[in-house]
Amino acid sequence: MTGRRFLLIAGETSGDLLAAELVTAIRRAEAQRAAPFPSVFFGAGGPQMQAVGVDVVIDMTRHSVIGLWEVVRKLGGFKRLFESLLRLACDRQPDVIVCVDFSGFNRRFARAVRHHVRALGGPFRNWNPRIVQYVSPQVWASRPRRAKALERDVDLLLCLLPFEQAWYAARAPGLRVEFVGHPIVERHLNAECGTRNAERETGNGERGTRNAPSRLPSSVVPQAPLVLLLPGSRRGELTRHLPAMIGAVRRILETQPDARFRMVLPNEELRDIAQLRSAAVPNLESQVGGLARSLPEATLAIAKTGSVTLECALFGVPTVALYQTSWPTYLVARNIATVEFLAMPNLLAGEVVFPELIQHHATPQNIAREALALLSNPDRREQIRARLARVVAALGGAGASDRAAAAVLSLMDLAKPV
Repeated sequence: MTGRRFLLIAGETSGDLLAAELVTAIRRAEAQRAAPFPSVFFGAGGPQMQAVGVDVVIDMTRHSVIGLWEVVRKLGGFKRLFESLLRLACDRQPDVIVCVDFSGFNRRFARAVRHHVRALGGPFRNWNPRIVQYVSPQVWASRPRRAKALERDVDLLLCLLPFEQAWYAARAPGLRVEFVGHPIVERHLNAECGTRNAERETGNGERGTRNAPSRLPSSVVPQAPLVLLLPGSRRGELTRHLPAMIGAVRRILETQPDARFRMVLPNEELRDIAQLRSAAVPNLESQVGGLARSLPEATLAIAKTGSVTLECALFGVPTVALYQTSWPTYLVARNIATVEFLAMPNLLAGEVVFPELIQHHATPQNIAREALALLSNPDRREQIRARLARVVAALGGAGASDRAAAAVLSLMDLAKPV
C-alpha cells in the first residue's frame, strides 16, 4: 500500500530544485512521524525531481520560456502539455497538487482542476485535491487583481518573501498564506558548512556565522579583483545579456587590466555557447555550476535581475543588476508594473542597493561605468554589504523547505468545498 499521492508541477530549473527539496523535506517529516505508508510523488519537472525519486512523467524544464514572444511561439506545445497533465491528474487523482512557481501555467492548471472537480462532483465522485502554490506569483508587481483568482482556486500559498503575507491579507483575506522563507538561505548555508567541514579536516577552517554565508577574510582575497558574470539560466537570457556583458568587460579591462572575470552558467550547453561568443576576451574564464564556491571570493558581480541577485546578497557581493527582454514584452511590462525595482534586494530594501540597468539602459558603457564605480570604491562596497545584511536577515533563516513541508502536510486535515 502507499500513502498520500502528490502531483508536482515545476516548469523551470529553479522550480525543479525547489520541488526536489520539498519532496525531501516531506519524506523527512513523514519519517519523523513514523507514517505507516510512504507517499508517492509524480508529475512534471526535471532531473532534480527525478534524482529524489519523483516519477517525472513530463520533463517540463525543457520547455521553460521567457518573454511574451516566446510564450506565443510555443503556445501549441504548452496546450498539449497542459492537457496531458490534466489527464494525468484525473487518472491518478492525487491528494495534493503542488504547483511550483511557473505561475502562468500553474495558475490556469489550478483553475482547470477546480472546474473539473465541480463538473464531475457527486455522491460517488469525491476527488477534491488540495492545491498548493509554492512561490507567490509576482502579482504584487503587476496585475494585483489576480490575488482574488488565487483565493478562489488555491488552498495554500507558500511565500518566500517577507512582505507577501501581509500583501495578500489586505487583498485576498480568504486565502491561506504562509511565509516559509527562502530556500536559498539554507541551500548556501549547507554548501558553506560542507566547505568548512572539509577545511577543518585539514586544519584550515574558521568558525563561521549561521546567519548567512561568509566571505573570505580580507587577507585571503586575491589582490586582482574578481568579477562574476551571471547572464541567466536560459538560452534567451544568455543571448540578450552576454553581448552587453562582454562589451562591459572589454571597457573595464581598459581601466583595470589586472581584473579577472568568471562567467558562471547552469549547464554545459550554455557554457559552450558562451565560450564561442567570448573566446577572444582576455582574463575571462567560464564555469558550470558552483556559484556558491565563487561568490565568497568575488569583488563584484554583474548579474541579471532575479533570484541570482539574492544569492549575491547572501554572500555580500555588490552587484550591477541588468535585464533585457524583447521590446513587446518590455512595453507590456512597463505599462502594468506596480513596483519600482526589479532586483530582489532592492525590492526588499525599498531602495537602490544594487544599481539597476533595464532594457535600453543595459549598454556596455553603462554596465562598465557602474562596475568601475564599485571596483574603485571599497568604502561603497562595504556600505552595500552592510545594507545587504539587513536584507538577508529578513529572508527567514534556515529551514524553509521543512516549514513548507509542514504547511503542505497540514492540509490533509482540511477540506475545501467543491
